[in-house]
Amino acid sequence: MALHLIKLCVGCQSPEELEQWIELRLAEKRRLGHPVEQLHSTRMVPKRVDELLDGGSLYWVMRGGITCRQRLLDIRPFVDGEGVGRCHLVLEPTVIRTEWAPRRAFQGWRYLPTDDAPADASDSGTAELPDSLRRELAELGLL
Repeated sequence: MALHLIKLCVGCQSPEELEQWIELRLAEKRRLGHPVEQLHSTRMVPKRVDELLDGGSLYWVMRGGITCRQRLLDIRPFVDGEGVGRCHLVLEPTVIRTEWAPRRAFQGWRYLPTDDAPADASDSGTAELPDSLRRELAELGLL
């Protein structure tokens, strides 16, 4: 069974902003002739790599709740220029909207069991709704 990660999305307030940021970063990599893949760097290296790469995703928390996810393609440990161990999470650049699920702020990433992960918004027919409306409806208990 797949295992997921959950992490705060710092700097983006919505899945739309995240998509724009991804497009900009990938365009810059193309322009510079670098490999065109989305990498997210993190300090700690997950130990349960096999489970994460067996269909796992990185779920993003924005403005107090899980709003979207990206499929994990690879996990690559590395040592930065200062000798600190880190890792690159290689993500599929497609952002998949999820049902809004409240989450408090936390540092770093956490494992997220499949049973605790919110469903994709496409499964409930709410994917076309703006993120802010999905969030409001969820807070009111209507989703």
